[in-house]
Amino acid sequence: SKHKDSKKLEAKIETAIEKGSGFRPRVVVRESSQLDEIIHRNPFAARLDIEPSKLLVTFLTTDPGDDVRRKVREIKVSPEELFIGGCELFTYYPGGVGQSKLPAALIERTLGTPGTARNWNTVLNLREMSRAMAGINP
Repeated sequence: SKHKDSKKLEAKIETAIEKGSGFRPRVVVRESSQLDEIIHRNPFAARLDIEPSKLLVTFLTTDPGDDVRRKVREIKVSPEELFIGGCELFTYYPGGVGQSKLPAALIERTLGTPGTARNWNTVLNLREMSRAMAGINP
């Protein structure tokens, strides 16, 4: 988008969806450069045992702050793994999201800010789409 204010763009998209569909979802916007940085910060990148479809990135609407990040790191989630940094939560579900015993409500309550999750394959595709739209060569 040519819009530089991501919060205004989020609101504009939310309004358009509401007008067209009758419900107002939460929209989270990330710039192409932000997606590059998120991909660079992937805490699982060096691990060969990670299945991209089982790695989710939750894009948070606001920075939850250091206290919340500390609380998230203290959550016992085995065999799932959580890593939080900035406005993103990386969660690896080795058995798949559908088989997880990790209480999503606990994570949401602890975070205290809404977000939207995408699996790693989708994150990579979103980056490529954003680069193509911006005219950035791979």
